[in-house]
Formats: sequence, C-alpha cells, structure tokens
Amino acid sequence: MSTIEPVFRIIPTTQNYDWGKKGSDSKVAQFASGAGIPGYTLNESAPYAELWMGTHVKSPSGVADKKQNLAEILTMNPSLIGDNVSRRFDTTNGNLPFLFKVLAIGKALSIQTHPDKKTSEKLHAEQPNVYTDPNHKPEMALALTDFKALCGFMPIPKIAEYVRTVPEFNALIDPSVVAEFLNCTHSSEPEQKAVLKKFFSELMTADITKIATQLQILVARYQSGGQKHVEEGIKDLVLTLNEQYPGDVGVFCVFMLNYVRMTPGQAIFLGAGEPHAYVQGDIMECMANSDNVIRAGLTPKPKDIPNLVSVLTYMASEWDEHMVKPVDITPHTRKYDPPIPDFTVLHVNTPKGETESHGAIQGPSIAIVTEGSGRVSWSGGALDLQAGSTIFVGAETKIDITAGDSNLVVYRAYVTA
Repeated sequence: MSTIEPVFRIIPTTQNYDWGKKGSDSKVAQFASGAGIPGYTLNESAPYAELWMGTHVKSPSGVADKKQNLAEILTMNPSLIGDNVSRRFDTTNGNLPFLFKVLAIGKALSIQTHPDKKTSEKLHAEQPNVYTDPNHKPEMALALTDFKALCGFMPIPKIAEYVRTVPEFNALIDPSVVAEFLNCTHSSEPEQKAVLKKFFSELMTADITKIATQLQILVARYQSGGQKHVEEGIKDLVLTLNEQYPGDVGVFCVFMLNYVRMTPGQAIFLGAGEPHAYVQGDIMECMANSDNVIRAGLTPKPKDIPNLVSVLTYMASEWDEHMVKPVDITPHTRKYDPPIPDFTVLHVNTPKGETESHGAIQGPSIAIVTEGSGRVSWSGGALDLQAGSTIFVGAETKIDITAGDSNLVVYRAYVTA
C-alpha cells in the first residue's frame, strides 16, 4: 500500500464536445486553466463542454505528482473511500459512486434520458460500445450562471393547449391519437401515462420529411410575427433550436417538455427515465458514476428512439417538482441533497479572511474552487487553492476551508453510507 495524505490535488479532464462554449467564455476552460492539467493550453476557437472529476473509466482524473490515476490510488488506499461506503456501493477497482462535472453549454444538448440500473445492465450487455457501463445515471444540475433547459413532461393540460393551438405540431400526430390525447385530461394517472406515451412515440417516429416541412412552416410563421399568445414564451427557443439543429424532431419537444429558466444557486434533479435537454448556461452537475445516455433528438450522435420511448416514466408535472431546495447547514455552507443515496453536493461560500470548518464525512468527496483563492487544511497539512483547484478528501477527514483576500467559493460532492 502506498502512503498518501487524506487530502490531495486531483487533475480533472476536459471533454471538447461540439455543444460546449468556446474558449475563455467557457467555465470549463476557465477552471481547467487553474486546475494544473499537464500541457493544458487554452484554445479560444475550441469548444470546452465538460470538466470531469472522478473515476469513470472513460476519463478518470489524474492525481498531482503521481503516475497513477485517481481510481488506481483509491484501489491501493481503500480506506480513503471507507468501509461503510464500500459495503453499500460497488467500489471495485477504486470506483467512486458519483461523478462530478462542470458543464458549459453553448448550444443545446440532445433530447435524452438516462436508464435505470436494470436497463443499464441490459443495454451495456447488448451494446457496450454505445452504453459504456452498467450503472444508472440519476443526476443533479446546479446553476452557476443563468441556465435554460427542457425538463420533464409538462402537465397534460398544457401540452393539450399546444396541441389545439399549434397546427404544425398537431399535423405530425395521427388524428385518432390527437383525439385520444385531448380526451384524456380527466382520465386516471395510469391512463394518462399510456396516452402520453403513445402521443410522444408518434411524434418521435414521425416521417422525417413531414417533420422538416412542418418545422419550416412553423419557423416562417414565427419569423413573420404570426405566433399566438400561448406561443410567446417558446417562440425564441424554437427559432434557436431550429437554427442549431435544422429540421430536427427535437425542436417540437418544446411543446411537450417544461421550459426551465434557472438563476444561479437553483438546482434540479433528474431521475432515471426523465426526458430533458440542457439548452444554455454553466452548471455544476453531479451524477451516479455513469456515462449512459439514450438520445432521441437535437444531436448529430446516434439516436435510440425505441429505447428512449420505452424507458421514460411519463410523469407529467410542473418543472418545480424537479427542484432540489438547498438547506443551510452552517452560515456559509448549503447542502443540496437529492432523493438518491449516490451523492450530495455542498456549496461553500467562505467570506474574505474567514474559515469554514467541515467535520468528518463517512465517505469520500471531491471539491472544486469556482471563485476566489485561499487554502484547505487538515490535521496533516494544507494546500493552496485558486479557481479551478480540484481536491480529493478521504473518508473521515475533517477539513478547514480558509478564504484569502476575497470570498472563496467551493462546490463539494460526496457520498456517505
């Protein structure tokens, strides 16, 4: 077993997906610049979409001044994860139960969902090149900047209003399915879910030529100022999405999914089988340790519409049903605790010159500095911090977070038994 401190710097990895914000406009690029990534040079013309912090096999974090990556270090030092967490989760080969990310969204991500554990295992066995691990992927998004997204099916009456008033949307669905949908508003919840599934399936499998034609008509109507009152709130979104993904069926999903506009500090949780698409903004994102995504629109990547349609929960509600409301646990630390055991996130805002103390947590954690500078200290040592600094904190380790000459803002993800 190697000897290593319970707190140490880790080296995150960047993902340069096409939808990322470019150059220094991206929070990912900004934080990467301060993260100590070997050989990192900012390219102002390149997209910087995601910063990964964790042990996922696709892109595990490195460890400063070590040849081994984070997963390998944790394999050699299992006490850093902790016995209680290892009994509850599969931590084989140093696997952490969660994956922590920063996302900088310049253009919309795909209409997508994430499978539950059982479905993930099945898809991974059948298509390991597409579904790269057998884990589920519930996730939480915390807004760093103003953030826009599509999130979960809107209430049935709201979708019905669009069906009645948007002829281009209505035209893509078989008239008998439209009639059944409009007549289900007072049906039981199971009946509504069945009809919603049938309606959504009709939309996502509509003829490609018909989709392109109706979208062209819709865009022309909006560009000429012909939108109706009910369409005012989503007109600009339709035009933006069509500009980014011309003729894509995903544009019509704005008439079925909640359009969410969040401010910094707000958070949403998306469980398995919830449809969503991030549209614009910078977020912290924490999820179970998986990269499984089932896509169906707004993407040049392969789509898997049959599996997406089959795994959705078809829960229809206002978007605030997905909100995670933080709880202040100290004057300077807020806790975002989603309804799953895989992860919790702390937002720490330590005032200039002050120290915020965190008691020992049963499990491991990863923290990143998003603003300011200062230091983190523990019984055996200390590390200087700046924006982009990313650290691992082992189980049962008390830490003090001290701000320098300005507020020090840290996001810390952890799992506990």
